[in-house]
Amino acid sequence: MCTEKSMLVVNGSFPGPVIRVQKGDTAYVTVHNNGTYNVTIHWHGVMQPRNPWSDGPEYVTQCPIPVGTSFTQEVILSEEEGTLWWHAHSDWTRATVHGAIIIEPADGSNYPFKKPDGEEIIVLADWFDGDVMTIMDTGLITGAAFTESTAFLINGLPGALYNCSASGMYTFYSTP
Repeated sequence: MCTEKSMLVVNGSFPGPVIRVQKGDTAYVTVHNNGTYNVTIHWHGVMQPRNPWSDGPEYVTQCPIPVGTSFTQEVILSEEEGTLWWHAHSDWTRATVHGAIIIEPADGSNYPFKKPDGEEIIVLADWFDGDVMTIMDTGLITGAAFTESTAFLINGLPGALYNCSASGMYTFYSTP
């Protein structure tokens, strides 16, 4: 598990960058597809009222962004507030292209609860040793079950069972 591989990511980071906005904002995100597969980005949990062409489901509401091209997505945040996530919505590219969206309250308003003392963003994901698109293609061609993930990740790290997670690792436990 503690190996490096070439994979599709955003701005060189895995998971991708955190997007911070406020309730009621409209964000413009330009996707430059420098990968080897067509891709779309879906804003999970964002309603996108009357704006399906920037919602991300490939061939459902949006055409994929071809390799070597760019597309600016208009992300309309109407009623959303809190922590959501964005991810690729093209085949298995979501396994490597994803990140958090933090939607703060609009100016002049507060959280519907006491403001927390601190904040920690946790992004959960799977790790596949092989190329995720090759795993998918092989499964579709052979009809065999897809290869299971090698590890579960928290903020891109696989946890205490792997030496590569020593710094920055999260541990969850309950107290009696």
